[in-house]
Amino acid sequence: MKESVVIHKLTKEYKIFRTNKERLKDVFLPRHKSKRFHALTDISFTAYEGDIIGLVGINGSGKSTLSNIIGGSLQPSSGTIERHGDVNVIAINSGLNTQLNGIDNIEYKMLLLGFTKKEIKELTPEIIEFSELGEFIYQPVKKYSSGMKSKLGFAINVMVNPDILVIDEALSVGDQTFTKKSLDKMNQFKEAGKTIFFVSHNIGQVKDFCTKIAWIEGGKLKAFGSNEEVLPQYQEFLKEFNQKSAHDKKAFKDEIDKTRFFYK
Repeated sequence: MKESVVIHKLTKEYKIFRTNKERLKDVFLPRHKSKRFHALTDISFTAYEGDIIGLVGINGSGKSTLSNIIGGSLQPSSGTIERHGDVNVIAINSGLNTQLNGIDNIEYKMLLLGFTKKEIKELTPEIIEFSELGEFIYQPVKKYSSGMKSKLGFAINVMVNPDILVIDEALSVGDQTFTKKSLDKMNQFKEAGKTIFFVSHNIGQVKDFCTKIAWIEGGKLKAFGSNEEVLPQYQEFLKEFNQKSAHDKKAFKDEIDKTRFFYK
């Protein structure tokens, strides 16, 4: 199997400022130590062609940060990521201009992806058909529901046929019929040897669709391996976590966050 995405010791940190005064100190005082937050710390794993990797973890664990780095919209603070092929990201509102209508968004997004006017004209009818938006394709995207935006974004991205696809909660909205059709399309991609990263809180979808699991907890890679190996561990963790009171859930998250904040 060929390597598709290689992530090595990847870390993403953010500077945290409570006031503009702190922000100015960071700019003008070279020795000033600012508060930092580790969204991700020392993540390493390799995805191969045909892998469908579920990125799982509770809210705030770092899943979306990792998916954005894989997709290229964020850069790591340290470490490396190698992508062997074209990457597309499907997330609600991803790459859509809410001031344009659906048709214009198809052209806008595909021009950004490097397609010619002729290629766009040829693919547009297929995209419209897959999206199931009908006459709404001529309406401004700002009037779309979350499900309609997801349908349009999904239809555009799957029709441009990327080598690596990142799906971030894009199948969590919309109707079951479209979700099934989208999963069928993803299975076609799998059979074609493409690599898919799937971010979802829907454990049923993750179980049915993914071949491997990357469990992110507190910005760190808790476990990585086959669906059969890792998913039961994560499900057991979720069961215990969901049985906690609201107070205990907050205490659990606060304890993890203590290790993610530091001064530098």
